[in-house]
Amino acid sequence: MASLPPDLLALQATIEQYAREFGLDFSEIRYEIVDYETLNELAAYDGFPTRYPHWRFGMEFERLSKSYAYGLHRIYEMVINTEPCYAYLLASNLRIDQKLVMAHVCGHADFFKHNLWFAHTNRKMLDEMANHAARVRRHVDRYGQDLVENFVDACLSLDNLIDIHAAGIRRRPEPASAVENDEAPMVKKLRAKEYMDMFINPPEFLAQQQRQLDEDAQQSQRFPESPERDVLLFLLEHAPLTHWQRDVLDIVREEAYYFAPQRQTKIMNEGWAVFAHTHIMTQRALHPDELIDYAAHHSGVVAAQSGRLNPYKLGYELFCDIEDRWNRGAFGAAYEACDNAAARQTWDTRAGLGRQKLFEVRRIYNDIGFIDEFLTEDFAREHKLFTFALNEDTDEYEIASRNFQAIKRRLLFQLTNFGQPLIELVDGNHANRGELYLQHRFEGAPLDVPFAQDTLRHLYTVWGRPVHIETQAPERGRVRFTHGPEGSAWQVIT
Repeated sequence: MASLPPDLLALQATIEQYAREFGLDFSEIRYEIVDYETLNELAAYDGFPTRYPHWRFGMEFERLSKSYAYGLHRIYEMVINTEPCYAYLLASNLRIDQKLVMAHVCGHADFFKHNLWFAHTNRKMLDEMANHAARVRRHVDRYGQDLVENFVDACLSLDNLIDIHAAGIRRRPEPASAVENDEAPMVKKLRAKEYMDMFINPPEFLAQQQRQLDEDAQQSQRFPESPERDVLLFLLEHAPLTHWQRDVLDIVREEAYYFAPQRQTKIMNEGWAVFAHTHIMTQRALHPDELIDYAAHHSGVVAAQSGRLNPYKLGYELFCDIEDRWNRGAFGAAYEACDNAAARQTWDTRAGLGRQKLFEVRRIYNDIGFIDEFLTEDFAREHKLFTFALNEDTDEYEIASRNFQAIKRRLLFQLTNFGQPLIELVDGNHANRGELYLQHRFEGAPLDVPFAQDTLRHLYTVWGRPVHIETQAPERGRVRFTHGPEGSAWQVIT
C-alpha cells in the first residue's frame, strides 16, 4: 500500500472542497493506493487490513480473485466506517476514476458520520480489529488451530442471532430495587366494614387476584424473563464456556453489531454516495474531455442488474425523486388528496425544500423506513418496478405482479432483519433440563430446514445441551426441530 502522490493529494483537496460546498460534512479521509490483488484481499477482510485467522477470508479472497480474472467484477474503491475514515484506491484507475471515487467516498464518509443508525458504532474499529486478531492468534497458539477454528465456525454461524435494534430499544426490564424485592405481593382488599366485606370483596374476586399474582410470579421466574432476541448475549452470560471461548464469542458478537448498520442502510448509503458524486462531478469537478469516461463508469454503477436489486440505482433514484418532490411541494395532505394524474405530474408550489429534505432523510432513516416512507406508486410506475416468480410450468422466472402494494411488500420483506428469519430465545431451561428453546416468528416464509438444522448443531456446540426451535411448516403446522447428543430430529407439535 502507498499513500497518495502530490497530484492526487491536490485532487483530494479540490474534491473535498466541492463536497463541503454541496453540504457534506465528514471526518478526515485518508487514502491508500493499492493494486488489484491487495484490494481483493482487503475486500475479503471487509475492508480491514488485519483480521483474525479463519478459512472464510481465504475463500472470499479466492472468489474475488477469480471473479476479477474472468472480468466479472472490478472494485474501484473501498471505504470503512472509522475516524479518521480510511479508503482505498485502485492503482490502475484512470484519473477520472480517482476523481469519481473520491467524490463517492465523501458521500459515504458523510453518511457514516451523520446517519443515526451508525451513531453507536466504534469509530476506532481499525485498531479493535487488529486487537481481535491478536487475541484469537494467542488462543490458537495456546489451544491449537483446529480447536479454535472449529469454535469460530460455530460462533460465525450464529452471528445473525443478534438484536439489530438493541442500540435504540431497551428490551430488558429494569431490575427491581432491593426494597421492592423484599416485599412479597399480596392480594389487595377494598376497605369495608365486616358485615359488608363479603359483598365488597367477594371470594371469587380475591381468588382471581391471587391467580394473577401466581401467574406474575411464575412469569418473573422464567429464564429469560422475556423473549431474548440477542441470543449471542444470552450465550455470553449463561453458556458454560471457557475463558477463551467466551472471548471468541464476544469478538464475533462485537463485529456483528459493528457491521449491522451497513446492512441496515445499504440502499441509502450507496444511493447517497452516488447522489453526492453525481452532483460534485456534473456541477463542479468534471472537465469536458472526461465526460465520456465519466458517463460510462457512472452508468455502470446505476445499471439494472439481472436477477437482483441494484442498491446504487434504487437509492439514487429515490433521493432524486425526494429532491424533486420537495422542491415542487409535491407532498402533504393537499397533494395526496389530488386524484388527477396530470395535475400531480405538473404540481409545483415552488417550495424549494428538496435539499433540506435530503439531508434530513440521510440523517434519520434506514432502508426499511426509507422504502416504506418514500417509495410511492408514481415512482414504481415511472421506473417500471415489478415482482417476479418461478413459473413451474415453464421452469422460468416471469413477472408476477406490477401491483404497487405487492412490490412494496416484497421489498420490505427482503429488508426486514436482512431477509433472515426472526428468532427469539424463549426458554433457557426447557423442561427444567437446561435446554435452549427458541421460537421462529413465522410471517409467511418457512425456515430453510437444512440451514436451521446446521444452526442448531452449532448452537449445541456453544451451549453444550440440547437445543430446540419451534416454527410453522407447510402442511404440518407447528413443528419443533431439535439437536442433541443423538443428532438432529423433528416432531409435529399437537
